[in-house]
Amino acid sequence: MRWSTSLLAAILTATLAGCATEVEQAPGSLPIPQQWRNQVGPAAPVEADWWRAFGDADLNRLVEMGLRNNLDILTARSRVDQYRAELRAAQGDNYPTLDAGVAASHARALSSVTGQPYEYAVFQGLLQANYDVDLWGARGSSIDAAKATLAAQQAAATAAELTVASSVASGYMTLVSLDEQLRVTQATLASRENSLKLAQRQYETGYTSKLEWVQSESEYQTAKAQIPVLQHQIAQQENALSILVGMNPREIARQSQFEHVAPQTLPSVLPSDLLRRRPDIVQAERLLLAADSSLASSRARLLPSLNLTATGTLQSSVLHQLVDNPFRLWSIGGSVLAPLLNREALTAQVDVSMASRNQALYGYEKVVRTAFSEVNNDLDAIDRYQQQLTELQKQEQVVGEALRIARNRYQNGYASYLDELDAQRTLFTTQLNVVQVKNNLLLAQIDLYRALGGGWEIK
Repeated sequence: MRWSTSLLAAILTATLAGCATEVEQAPGSLPIPQQWRNQVGPAAPVEADWWRAFGDADLNRLVEMGLRNNLDILTARSRVDQYRAELRAAQGDNYPTLDAGVAASHARALSSVTGQPYEYAVFQGLLQANYDVDLWGARGSSIDAAKATLAAQQAAATAAELTVASSVASGYMTLVSLDEQLRVTQATLASRENSLKLAQRQYETGYTSKLEWVQSESEYQTAKAQIPVLQHQIAQQENALSILVGMNPREIARQSQFEHVAPQTLPSVLPSDLLRRRPDIVQAERLLLAADSSLASSRARLLPSLNLTATGTLQSSVLHQLVDNPFRLWSIGGSVLAPLLNREALTAQVDVSMASRNQALYGYEKVVRTAFSEVNNDLDAIDRYQQQLTELQKQEQVVGEALRIARNRYQNGYASYLDELDAQRTLFTTQLNVVQVKNNLLLAQIDLYRALGGGWEIK
């Protein structure tokens, strides 16, 4: 008895010594901001179909196609199926194992009684059960880690859907803004063509010099040269958008005009809990939980394990009598195993799990801080672009009136063509700037949808 007690003490001492590791657990120290930097922002549940707020049927159709056919989304969903199967495998390991087998043999031997050879057949059935008792929760922690990993992959699939939806929306807005730039350029080209004809007539009748005619033709060619560039950009955008929604490169059917697309209005309310809105934050959080569970499982494997076994054998010389009246053998037993000589390998695995857990924690903190930074950037961008768009629209009205006055003065001989030329250039540049800034505003709002993990509709 003394020897057994000493052996048990030695086992426990070695096991506890094996629990000492070299990697320390990093403490959680993430200060979550209570509000956005400028103290305004959405505070509402996530909108499932947030892109519909723009009221564009073509945009809705493209986003829905992307969510059905995009290869990144399909890959992410397939990965969820993979981790769901791995969870089932981990849960299956929590049950006892039961193995069954049948063996048959035919032999020739000499009789010890008669000395004559004889032949005989033996049929044997085997049934064996085995179960590792989860004393310290190692297997349970592994199952928890598999569940958290599956949840992380589900969040990753949701993040892929959000990314594709926002990318399609951004690509579509850029496409219709290029359409608008082409329309503005073509309208400017038509206006400069009229000015060119007028300058040519006035030169031919002797009212003006050839310089004004040449200047007018130069501005006409400048506007005309912009059209092929814009058409190429439109084709590129259509091709990129086609690939994004799961189609071969093609022309994107659309009827909407950019001027009819209205930016959204943000409610001036305090923000809600961002951690429940963004799928990448949910993913990082679940990965941290999985790392914690894996660490607990690695620590539990340093402790003794209990294994229960049971075997039974059925043997008969006639196959159909194997179950009826066989020669039966059976055994039941158990064993306790404690790690002794492999201490370094087990503690190293704990250190690996600890380091992985610390990395998951740092990754989680980085994702959260990045999320708040992105929301702050988008809110500020929306505010600045809205201010800039308002001023540019006012400038467009003023420059348009200046062009009208300069053209009348030139046609009536009160001013040179340079005044009208300068007004034409300024108006053309201003109109393109209006389109570009409005597109920037729309893209910032779409990115805010993405940064919040959805929309901001009050429900």
